Amino acid sequence: MDTKPSAVRVRGLVKRYKSLIAVNGLDLDVVQGECFGLLGPNGAGKTTTVEILEGILPYDEGQVEILGRTWADGRKLRQRLGIALQETYLADRLTVLETVTLFRSFFAKGRSPKQVIELVGLEEKQDTWAVRLSGGLRQRLAIACALVGDPELLFLDEPTTGLDPQSRRRLWDVVLDFKSKGRSCILTTHYMDEAEQLCDRVAIIDHGKIIAEGTPQHLIGTLGGSQVVEFESSIKMDEAFCKSLKGVSTVSSFDKRWRLSVTAQNETVPALIDALRAKGATLTHLATRQASLEDVFISLTGRALRGDS
Repeated sequence: MDTKPSAVRVRGLVKRYKSLIAVNGLDLDVVQGECFGLLGPNGAGKTTTVEILEGILPYDEGQVEILGRTWADGRKLRQRLGIALQETYLADRLTVLETVTLFRSFFAKGRSPKQVIELVGLEEKQDTWAVRLSGGLRQRLAIACALVGDPELLFLDEPTTGLDPQSRRRLWDVVLDFKSKGRSCILTTHYMDEAEQLCDRVAIIDHGKIIAEGTPQHLIGTLGGSQVVEFESSIKMDEAFCKSLKGVSTVSSFDKRWRLSVTAQNETVPALIDALRAKGATLTHLATRQASLEDVFISLTGRALRGDS
């Protein structure tokens, strides 16, 4: 049992929109000092969950504690949080420095605006109007605004969507530095490499419920193999055929293709080719790679993390 203090504790969380149940009895525990990832496709309920935790949305049922407090103590609690939404609307004709200075004024304590601007790599743009920044630079500015209050708990909702690879890596370094100081972070993302790189634990959400939770390594390990063979053939194959191949641990299908979790690609691929040849079939698609959290989600739901739901 983890003895670290709780950063977030949720029990039986429910959020309804008329007949739609967006969050359906969700339980969640995040301990202080960890980066916790919420993964799921659009519509799974992860953004709704995060906005409830941030105090933006009311909820219908359940209990929510943030840093040991409820949102009845909202004024005090907001002083301890940093929030970067999927889209942050900033004043167009304030400079980067003016924008971060404005956000700093919202907090009783915090960091130097110039220090935070340097941290996210915007020092050369500090005198540039926000409206003149590229999408990636505006996102970095939003992160700076979330950090300037020196939060104990940081919420990042899809923080690197649309960013170039260099900006993504820069943000990863910011999150890792934040976590190294014993602070907590809740991250939603569609990028599985990002979750595997940054998150101590992740929860996969589907239809408003957590369907799997653990370290990225543990969840990938549940597939039974660390490698994936993905194929499509000229004639239709079934699950029994796939399971009969050498080295196959688990099988899932997606978009007319089969995904096999395997222990050794160099054994499964030749066995697959031989078995197809015996049936008079040929490969129309073949790919091999390391297993990822995306494969875990597909194994559980039959859908992709980036798909609509």
